[in-house]
Amino acid sequence: MSESQTVAAEAVDEQQRPVAPEQPERSVARTPTWWVWLAAWPVTAVFVLSNAATPLYVLWQRDIGFSKGTLTVIFAFYIVGLLGSLLVSGVVSDRLGRKPVLLPALALALAACAIFATATTVTALIIARLFTGIAVGAVVSAGMAAVTDVAGPERKRLAALLASCAMVFGAGLGPLLAGLLSETLPAPTVTVFAVEAVLLVTAVLAVLRMPVRRPSVRRKGAWVRVPGVPHGNGIHLTLGIAVFAPGITATSFVLSLGPTLLTELLGTTSRIVAGAMAFVMFLAATGVQFAVQKLPRRTILTAGAISTTLSMAALIVAVHTSSVALLVASALLAGAGQGMGQLGGLSLLNSSVPPQRLAEANAALNVGGYIPAGLLPVTTGYLMDAVGLPTGATIFGTVLMGLAVIGGLVVLAGHRRVSEPT
Repeated sequence: MSESQTVAAEAVDEQQRPVAPEQPERSVARTPTWWVWLAAWPVTAVFVLSNAATPLYVLWQRDIGFSKGTLTVIFAFYIVGLLGSLLVSGVVSDRLGRKPVLLPALALALAACAIFATATTVTALIIARLFTGIAVGAVVSAGMAAVTDVAGPERKRLAALLASCAMVFGAGLGPLLAGLLSETLPAPTVTVFAVEAVLLVTAVLAVLRMPVRRPSVRRKGAWVRVPGVPHGNGIHLTLGIAVFAPGITATSFVLSLGPTLLTELLGTTSRIVAGAMAFVMFLAATGVQFAVQKLPRRTILTAGAISTTLSMAALIVAVHTSSVALLVASALLAGAGQGMGQLGGLSLLNSSVPPQRLAEANAALNVGGYIPAGLLPVTTGYLMDAVGLPTGATIFGTVLMGLAVIGGLVVLAGHRRVSEPT
C-alpha cells in the first residue's frame, strides 16, 4: 500500500471511529468503585423527593381544602413535568454533558422543596409537583447515564445495577421518611422538605465533583424530540419496556391508591403505615436486583414479568378477602417486578447503546414505562369512585396481569434476536 493510501485509510478509520461524548476524567482503572456508588446518589436524592409528598396530601387537604379530583390533577402535573423533561434532557445531556443537565435539575428540586414547605394553595402544590417531575425526568436520563460514564466500559453491569437501585431505593425512602417525620415532629409539611433539601445539597456537591467531562464532539439534530435509540437497538428497548412498564405501573398503583386500600382493610389513616408499605415495596425492588444481577438478562426480564403477574393476582384476592397479608405480598411482588424489569432494561441498553446516545436511550425506556404508570392508576381511581373499590381494583389487576403476561411472552419470543452481551 502506498503512503498516500495508508494516510487515506487512517483518515477514514478516524472518521468512522465512534466518539464517546463524555468519559470519566480518569481511566477506569483509576476511578475508584466508591465514585460509581457516589455518582448514583443524585438519583436517590431526587427520587426521595418524588414520593415524599405522598403521605402529606391528607394534611394539605385538611388545611387548604380540595377534593380527591383536585388531588388527581396535582398528581398529573408530576407526570406532565416528567414526560416533558424526558423529551429534552436525554438529548441535551448527550450533547452538552451530564452536569449541565443535573445541576439545573437539582436546583429545580430544591425550589420544589421550598414551595412544598410553604404551600398554602393548590397552585403552589401543582408548581411543586411540576418542578419535581422535571427534576426526575432529568435524573433518569442524565443521572443514570452519568453513573455509567463514571463506571467505564468494564463495569457496565455494576453501573446498571447501582443506577436502577438508586431510583427504586429513593422512591421507597421518600414516603417512609415523610411518614415518620410528619408523625413525630412538629410542622410536618415543613420538616420533611427541610430534611430533603439537605439531601439535595449533598447531591449538588457530588455532581460538582463527579469525574465526568463535557462531550468533545456535538451531534446535530432537533433538541426536543421523542427520545429513541440508535438503529438496531429497538429490540433492546422493546424488551425492557415490555417488562418495566407493567412493573412500574403496579408500584404506581400502590403509591397512589395503597393508602386508600389500607384504610378499607385496616381502618387506619396512619402516614407511617402507608409510608412503610411503600418502603418495603421498593426495598424488595432494591434487594431483588442485587440477588439476580449475575443472571442472564432474559432470565431477569422473564422473572420480572412473572412477579408482576403474581402481584396482580394477589391484589385481586386481597381486595375480595380483605387480606392485609395479601395486599403486602402484592406490594412486595410489584416492587420485585419493577426492579427486575428496570434492571434488565437498563442493562440491555448500557451494554448495547453507544455512550453518545445513552442518556436519550434511558429517557426512551422511562417514557415507555411512565406513560402507563401515570394513566392506568389515575383511571382506576375514577373507576373505583364509579363502581366501588373491589370491582375497580379487580379490573385494574386483570388488565395489568394481561400486560405483564404479554411482556413475558415478548421477552421469550424476542431474546433469540438479542445476543447476551457482557
